[in-house]
Amino acid sequence: MTSSVLDLAPVVPVVVLEDAADAVPLARALVAGGLPAIEVTLRTAAALDAIGAIAAEVPDAVVGAGTVISVRNVADTVAAGARFLVSPGWTDRLLDAMKASGVPFLPGVSTTSEAVALLERGVTEMKFFPAEAAGGTAYLKALSAPLPQARFCPTGGISLASAPSYLALPNVGCVGGSWMVPADAVAAKDWARVERLAGEAAALRG
Repeated sequence: MTSSVLDLAPVVPVVVLEDAADAVPLARALVAGGLPAIEVTLRTAAALDAIGAIAAEVPDAVVGAGTVISVRNVADTVAAGARFLVSPGWTDRLLDAMKASGVPFLPGVSTTSEAVALLERGVTEMKFFPAEAAGGTAYLKALSAPLPQARFCPTGGISLASAPSYLALPNVGCVGGSWMVPADAVAAKDWARVERLAGEAAALRG
């Protein structure tokens, strides 16, 4: 069982797949590049099939579901094979469902109050979203003093250039991003390019 999403790799690829047939070769390219944790977002009709295919055919990948915003999303993605869950935000009902799922989860926060509310519920690992729009590294650095027990995976607007400044923060375990899975590379099925970009991302250590 995956104990902490934050410790699997410095970068978690955030993947949007229009065609489930691309899921396995894409996941294999990411794993080969050194990024085993893969967040497949529930933004397309192909997402559940993609999660299922990766879970079944790429044993070295740790596939998770992103954009989890309902209790139904939790049930469907775990049934499909998701080994972690990521939400852009949270409610009590959604949090209860994620807690009951049996897999690790990262509920999304963008304010201090949301983070404190999660700590009150015993959750110390969370997604910071949308990272750049919500204050970026300066905001997270400011949170580290009053909330040292909170650890984050910032996602949203992060690039290869900006990722190191996030990873250098003591309260950041990893970052989420999509720059290593550009839409044009996926459309062209250029898995070698994806593997190369994943390798660059995997080399980022705070």
